[in-house]
Amino acid sequence: MSSQHAVIIGGSSGIGLATAAHLLEKGYRVTITGRDAAKLRAAAESLTGDVAAIAMDAADLTNLAKIFQTIGPLDHLVLALGGGNGGGPFATVDLADVKRGFEQKTMAHFACAQACLPYLSKEGSITFVSAVSAQAALPGTAGLGAVNAAIAALAPILAVELKPIRVNCVSPGVVETPWWDFLGEDQKAPVLASFAARTPVGRVGRPQEIAEAIAFLIGNGFTSGHTLICDGGIRLGQ
Repeated sequence: MSSQHAVIIGGSSGIGLATAAHLLEKGYRVTITGRDAAKLRAAAESLTGDVAAIAMDAADLTNLAKIFQTIGPLDHLVLALGGGNGGGPFATVDLADVKRGFEQKTMAHFACAQACLPYLSKEGSITFVSAVSAQAALPGTAGLGAVNAAIAALAPILAVELKPIRVNCVSPGVVETPWWDFLGEDQKAPVLASFAARTPVGRVGRPQEIAEAIAFLIGNGFTSGHTLICDGGIRLGQ
């Protein structure tokens, strides 16, 4: 696979970084992007293989065409952008925060997928990373669910519209990544433990497990228009 170029938007941390490491191990050439230049540089230095790093803000829609022109030809686009805006009880959730969720995640996914098309191989793929809030009926996640469901909805539509390019989506459950660091160690551990207790597999996910799901969708040439839910079963509501 050494001739295959995978671009990971949001590749400086968490699921994106784990995906970069996994694809590099499989022989892909990888370009990662992120907003924080210093964090992105450290991420690139932690990886082994043919890796490049480009600082970019995927939510800045005005510069995407120039960024993808700089990146050049690619075979696979992975959109691993995180986002946490829009959470809270439906009756009181801040509508401005929900709007930010769509702007920071949904629109960024949409716009990056569009901007890559002049450079994306017709034998290639686009993989969106949504979240299980799109499939699980979890109170307090109406805003988050709407943001992520909108992303998941793109996969079947674009699989038909952009054929033969394959378009898929991964929907992760609760995964232990640096995204949770905003809680602080004293809060993070019990929150993750509470999610683990509600998950049939008895634990939260690991970034590497989501990376493996993404790699499957990239590598399987007979899978398109599919959302692969990788959540430990938490959507089952036990």
